[in-house]
Amino acid sequence: MNSINVDDYLITSEVHPFTERSNVKPVVNPQNVVSRFNFTFPLGIGNNQQNELLVDEDGDYLIRRKDSKLNLEGSLLIEHTVATTLSLVGQQIWRGALLLADFLLHNGSCLLKDKVAVELGSGTGLSGIVSALFCSEVICTDLDRGNILKLIQANARRNLCALGLNAEMVHVEELDFLNKEWNDSLKEKLGNISVVFAADVIYDNDLTEAFLDTLCRLLVGYGKQRVAYLAMEKRYVFTTADLDSVAPCYEHFLTCLQRCPLWRHATCLPIDFPQYFNYERGKDLVLWKIEGV
Repeated sequence: MNSINVDDYLITSEVHPFTERSNVKPVVNPQNVVSRFNFTFPLGIGNNQQNELLVDEDGDYLIRRKDSKLNLEGSLLIEHTVATTLSLVGQQIWRGALLLADFLLHNGSCLLKDKVAVELGSGTGLSGIVSALFCSEVICTDLDRGNILKLIQANARRNLCALGLNAEMVHVEELDFLNKEWNDSLKEKLGNISVVFAADVIYDNDLTEAFLDTLCRLLVGYGKQRVAYLAMEKRYVFTTADLDSVAPCYEHFLTCLQRCPLWRHATCLPIDFPQYFNYERGKDLVLWKIEGV
């Protein structure tokens, strides 16, 4: 019997059919699309303390809501791939990234202000871009596979400039969970971090184990000076062995987490904070806080 190669199949995020396509042309890959991810946020966050409007290439970047004097409506223009193999799913947008972005928008003023943060498995860079509204510096990391690193750079440059932020505050570095040898540039930058965050990195058991090893390396030995926030989705499948729908990748994550020194410092947070981005937020989405030890 021939074995099944998961990279023989294309996967599409459930987020994409419900996002608005922009007429902005992709710059990394002509086969990509640029989607508009609308959101709301309170006035005065990040470096934009004034009430003046900001605009994007279409001339409609930030618009004051008619029903509130306390909020602005904005949008991020994110270049991404519509369908990929499993090994390149980081080139798409997933709900965990939007959940994490909501959390950062709601709590960024107190959790991220004037701090250096690192995002593991940045993908398109959406969550990292949101964090840049608060952080003094953001290090976005991912595998150097496909066009992911170029995608992060292009998306960060486009959106940070439109938001009136310095695009140089976002640094893009390669970080492979399976490679324990970090280059000198990465080591130097990671020495200054206070916050680690990641979204949608739990979908393969081997990568999950390597991800937690990386997380331990970043958090163990630093005490509460460092903290991590992890957003993920419980992806359910029906198995004949269980005669039920189970989330094997998430269960494997919990098993591995319980075995590592971070377990006693890990808390599953409620996700009842306001929703700023447009997506379906259900009980299958979870957010973990893990403090350094």
